[in-house]
Amino acid sequence: MFLAEVIGTVVAPVQIPLLDGETLLLLRPVDAKGKRVGKTRIGIDRAQAGVGDRVLVMDEGNSARQILGDPKAAAKTIVVGVVDYIDHEGELVYDAGAGGEER
Repeated sequence: MFLAEVIGTVVAPVQIPLLDGETLLLLRPVDAKGKRVGKTRIGIDRAQAGVGDRVLVMDEGNSARQILGDPKAAAKTIVVGVVDYIDHEGELVYDAGAGGEER
């Protein structure tokens, strides 16, 4: 599992049936303080996230298949939660209620 910032949406008019009706999000992995870490990815949205949200992302095939309820699903990356705030070592470093500011 990792943290990411939603930086866009992805539209794919031709796709596998598993993705029909699913929202695909463009995700930039970040650390607790919002610094970029890792490569940008596309994930299936199961948390009703939007551009600018900080999210929790599962990035493991078996977990994705369990969340989707399909043991044969060709999926790996799924957004499973929207982050309200991050307290890192006793310091509030991210607060969605304050406009998503890093501190």
